[in-house]
Amino acid sequence: MSETVRVWHYDGQVARRRDTTLVADGNRFVLAEGDATSGPFAFADLVAREPVGGQRVFGLKRTPGWSITLAEEAPPAITYQLPPLQRYGGIIDRAGLWPMVALFALVAAVALYVVAQTPSVLAKLVPPAIERQLGDAMIGDFGGRLCTDPGGTAAIEALKARLGPAYLDSEIGVANIAANNAITLPGGRIIIFNGLLRDATSPDEVAGVLGHELGHVANRDVLESLLRQLGLSVLLGGLDGNIGGYTNMVLSTAYSRSAETRADDFAIAALKQSNISTKPTAAFFRRLSGKDPLNKSTAASVLAYVSSHPVSAVRADRFEAAAAGSTGDRPALDAEHWAALKSICKGAKPASKTMIGF
Repeated sequence: MSETVRVWHYDGQVARRRDTTLVADGNRFVLAEGDATSGPFAFADLVAREPVGGQRVFGLKRTPGWSITLAEEAPPAITYQLPPLQRYGGIIDRAGLWPMVALFALVAAVALYVVAQTPSVLAKLVPPAIERQLGDAMIGDFGGRLCTDPGGTAAIEALKARLGPAYLDSEIGVANIAANNAITLPGGRIIIFNGLLRDATSPDEVAGVLGHELGHVANRDVLESLLRQLGLSVLLGGLDGNIGGYTNMVLSTAYSRSAETRADDFAIAALKQSNISTKPTAAFFRRLSGKDPLNKSTAASVLAYVSSHPVSAVRADRFEAAAAGSTGDRPALDAEHWAALKSICKGAKPASKTMIGF
């Protein structure tokens, strides 16, 4: 015996409500109106809509405007086949808001941890040839500011040899830029700015800075940083601009500080192995810290935790401590090579104030 229930029906074609009868036949039904019927329709194709006046309403998949409203209570044989109303946030309603917030926070933290840790693994899987191509593309001719004086170039090679044969395949150049800095690019490309050479008082100071950059090369820190930035940018891209940006900055800074500390450790080990004193590098950082008005303030301690590079005074202390018990009395370069390195940019193209912001 067929089960029936009275329904109000809109067919999606004519804007007229029809008083019809739903006649169930197993998992299908028809709508009867006098002697006319429409259907059959599958109960599985019904979609629950928001109730109207306490009466259940259903649409039909792939049929816009089609609807039925139960005008009376349906018998159990029909009721159990009608789909329930799927409310937004149903899982949250069942589990509770704060437990779900905690769960989402945990998932987000795990995702951030995985994205932050994965680059260190991926960086080691990238073939060195590919990384070198990336470095070549990034450096170009460095805005035409690379200094090519033969005597200075020979001094760089002598300095590499002095630090040890393991570093001979690194490509080191000097750019005619006034900033007191040095940078590492993918593929073992290191650029020393001429401002650093002018501020340095001895080749041992330059050797310490160069050892630091060689540490980045050995650890493939630059490639890892690029991969981490890419992953974090994708992961945090859906957040509010400020929140995503600040989160990216905090996470990136934490890993940058770790990389900088490892590079300093590498430099100290390289200097000691080459019997070069670490004291001149400590003096170099001490002079930099002396130019920092925050050096003797509480803010300097705070800066040590939020800066991608450790505060210069902190780095100076580490290089100073490393000199204890070490002879380290052999200069990194002889006087002739040091003079050639200091003047490597003599006669070079004048430095550009618009070159990458320096």
